[in-house]
Amino acid sequence: MRILVQKFGGTSVATAERREQVVSKVSEAVHGGYSTVIVVSAIGRSGDPYATDTFLKMVQGIYPDLPKRELDLLMSCGEVISGTVLVSTLNSLGFEAVLFTGGQAGIITNNDFGDARIVRVEPGAILEQLSEGKVVVVTGFQGITEDGQITTLGRGGSDTTASALGVALDAETIDIYTDVEGIMTADPRIVEDARIIDTVTYNEICQLAYQGAKVIHPRAVEIAMQRNIPLRIKSTFSDAPGTLVTNMHPDQGAGTDITADRIITGIAHTPNVTQLRILTVDAPNIHLTDKRIFKAMALADISVDFISVQPEAVLYTVSDEVSSKAVNILKNMGFEPEIVPSCAKVSIIGAGIAGVPGVMADMVEALSDAGVTILQSADSHTTIWVLVHKEDMVTAVQALHKKFKLSV
Repeated sequence: MRILVQKFGGTSVATAERREQVVSKVSEAVHGGYSTVIVVSAIGRSGDPYATDTFLKMVQGIYPDLPKRELDLLMSCGEVISGTVLVSTLNSLGFEAVLFTGGQAGIITNNDFGDARIVRVEPGAILEQLSEGKVVVVTGFQGITEDGQITTLGRGGSDTTASALGVALDAETIDIYTDVEGIMTADPRIVEDARIIDTVTYNEICQLAYQGAKVIHPRAVEIAMQRNIPLRIKSTFSDAPGTLVTNMHPDQGAGTDITADRIITGIAHTPNVTQLRILTVDAPNIHLTDKRIFKAMALADISVDFISVQPEAVLYTVSDEVSSKAVNILKNMGFEPEIVPSCAKVSIIGAGIAGVPGVMADMVEALSDAGVTILQSADSHTTIWVLVHKEDMVTAVQALHKKFKLSV
């Protein structure tokens, strides 16, 4: 059995016309010999009648502290609605389709309501329906605990559902359909000549996603990578080939040099972060001080990023929306943090960075020539990050895109 998993986002199922385009993609897969599993998101986006955020606003206006268990019950409704509507559309056009919730599809999660992790998938019910020639539609973004409680998988959860099912079913490919034609070298709203990337590695797309590119959730990529199942990022509304995510770098093949020609794959950015700098040079026990700082952030459920621990200071960033909370905690601990609000993290990503001299020099040169001040930097084997003032973010992204010739 050749299995194909197709995931369609909320904009893809928002109208009758768009749902017919979804059915055309399904029809193409079925007539191509695939047993097809479809994963759907809730219809539309915030403000639309059946969008997840719309449901949340309904109850938050009544009682803002509704327990996460009940919130998950509410948030799971959007996908049930869109799944039912899509099954109706498929049946009306001659396809025999069946709908499963996440739990009915065998997606078992932990008890972390609102951001549950999948612990295993039991795909027997899906395989039974596929063997009967049916198209299986699964509600994305949700699962069920061992004791039968409905959970949701956090933002981007439908991507995660698609990847988990793809791995459990040993699918040939996982297609992620969105309203864009693939992963681009930079945000096209910032860089006019940004282009679609034909092929990327799992590591590259994870870094692009973590650093601000929002086309696919990084957790979904990590799951697909476990079994080397190719992901394709495509548009519901065109026949463009999209972006293929696979294990081999596109510039490498049998008998080629180990260093890829393409050093940089794309530029990503994350706005609205605050840099905190805490002097620790006079602390009686620097190691204990460092531990206390990060422990306090963790206990307050504050995510920290861009961490730099130095002999005389600790630097890290938090999102602007929690910066006041983080500063108050530090002051209550006896620190007077230096604060740089309204920053942005700009990243260059590429599997070819590792071991190639001069990449950081080129990055610094491009930003310097553009008049952009680097507040902080860090690197890994696939990514170099810089922190800049938010007002310099667009200039930085454009300068780096041009410097590394990503439009050609």
